[in-house]
Amino acid sequence: MSKLSGPQLRALKARAQRLEPILRIGKAGLSDAFFAALETALDQHELVKLKFEAFKDQKKGLTPQLVERSRSQLILRVGNVAVLYRRRPHPAADDATAANPS
Repeated sequence: MSKLSGPQLRALKARAQRLEPILRIGKAGLSDAFFAALETALDQHELVKLKFEAFKDQKKGLTPQLVERSRSQLILRVGNVAVLYRRRPHPAADDATAANPS
């Protein structure tokens, strides 16, 4: 994933302030079901706020695992909240290519 510029990062942080946590990391931890839900959330929303309800003392170590496994970028981690971003492909561009395969 390409590195975000300063203005892009600031814009994503501003958007993240208004978000409610979509996923919560509870006592089940980083299970396969959690990562499946995270993949779906990133595909649908691009910008996803996560809340650590359990494993609060391990959040610094778990956050890089979240980023790596979801192929996303960490936008911010404050307190027990982390925000991840993964650009979704533009379906309009895919549809245009499929309609006119030159």
